[in-house]
Amino acid sequence: MESEKYRYHEKLFLKQLREARESANVKQTELSEALGEYQSYVSKVETGERRLDVIELIAWCEALGVEADDFVKKLRQKLEEAGEKEGLPELKQREK
Repeated sequence: MESEKYRYHEKLFLKQLREARESANVKQTELSEALGEYQSYVSKVETGERRLDVIELIAWCEALGVEADDFVKKLRQKLEEAGEKEGLPELKQREK
């Protein structure tokens, strides 16, 4: 089912958000302060209760000292790997 596929992709995205924060040794409260938000904002994003738009994702990455481009490349790689393992369609490569 189509929605299940994207839910699985979203889980990978949320996992990477948490891993990026944890790898930077940043607590939810510290990230929320850097973003000018409440701690519950970070918690809701990481659990999927609240979604990020691209501008918010860039701010999230910058607050963690992570290049947003690198974050997206890593996510794309994980999604492609998961697609091979789970029978999900591969993402199309962008022409250069």
